[in-house]
Amino acid sequence: MKYKYGYKKYISKARSYFQDKEKSKQLLKEAEIKANDKKGKLEEVWDKLQLLFEALRAWIKEEYKEIPKGSIVMIIAAIIYFVTPIDIVPDFLVGLGLFDDAAVLGFVIKQVSEDLDRFKVWQENHDAEEPPYGENKGD
Repeated sequence: MKYKYGYKKYISKARSYFQDKEKSKQLLKEAEIKANDKKGKLEEVWDKLQLLFEALRAWIKEEYKEIPKGSIVMIIAAIIYFVTPIDIVPDFLVGLGLFDDAAVLGFVIKQVSEDLDRFKVWQENHDAEEPPYGENKGD
């Protein structure tokens, strides 16, 4: 099966989420709940999935604006695919349901890997600039 095409039917839906950051924020919340619930089954893609979530969160908050629109739309489409219970292999099929989700996420992660790498560098530098909790920058 061609899992890389599985998320494509969600591209137009993803474009509407791109236009509505509150909607994207809710989607991200749903995805994080599902991911945490299925963490053991997502081991192979867990770290990259978290990076996708972090990149989307930073984009929603307008903290990180360097990621191309096409990459954000792909990320949103993959996340919509991930949270949708009925896709190529329905999630209720024990043992198989998350296989296609992981495959689609893996495909999208590979497609946007350069953008994710740049985001990760930005994130590390951004985190280094943040003062420890309770301290003011002016102190």
